[in-house]
Amino acid sequence: MSRFLSYSSRRGFLGALTGGVALSAAYYTTPGLFAEELARVRTPAQMEGPFYPNKLPLDTDNDLIIVNDSTTPAVGEITHLSGRILDKNGDPVKNALVEIWQVDSKGVYLHSDSNNRKERDEHFQGFGRFLTSSSGEYYFRTVKPVAYPGRTPHIHFKIKKASKELLTTQCYIKGEKGNEKDGVYRGIKDEKARDSVVIDFAKVKDSKIGELAAKFDIVLGMTPDA
Repeated sequence: MSRFLSYSSRRGFLGALTGGVALSAAYYTTPGLFAEELARVRTPAQMEGPFYPNKLPLDTDNDLIIVNDSTTPAVGEITHLSGRILDKNGDPVKNALVEIWQVDSKGVYLHSDSNNRKERDEHFQGFGRFLTSSSGEYYFRTVKPVAYPGRTPHIHFKIKKASKELLTTQCYIKGEKGNEKDGVYRGIKDEKARDSVVIDFAKVKDSKIGELAAKFDIVLGMTPDA
């Protein structure tokens, strides 16, 4: 059974968020709105790292909290991660495949060479995909990333279209003390580019289980072929 969570099915929930994490309908539907401002800062490319899954899971949908038909959710702070994929002009990129991967609540990747592999949360998918619509939107349900030895909390992103890889990058938690000590994060020398990959993980109003919402727009340094 497919559990793919479409962005449209979540729009009512996300549109109700307040305190700086609300997703404005106008923002997503008005052509060119904020495009000029967004296009000024291209999302910097960052290293893929050694832990892109060496064997993809059978379940690669955009809900990383539940694996296949399991009824047991992953451990961690549930996070609604969303945003848009934009080209260098700030226009939305349709049919872009967005991939994310990250550690579980114990700091373990899905990759077979990840440290403490035996402690991995088997209920956390660890990897997910989403194909953008004409508005360039993507959505994932995941957990808030945690630190592990040598790295500050982060989520890996890879953007593809057709057979072409467009960008590999990472996002970080705003206000996380470990950011300034992280070599990959500090490797982004341009201050504006560095700021563009740091995002809020804000509490969802009235959530009874402490859910979070985070928004990460990715601006490519190119205009992909249609």
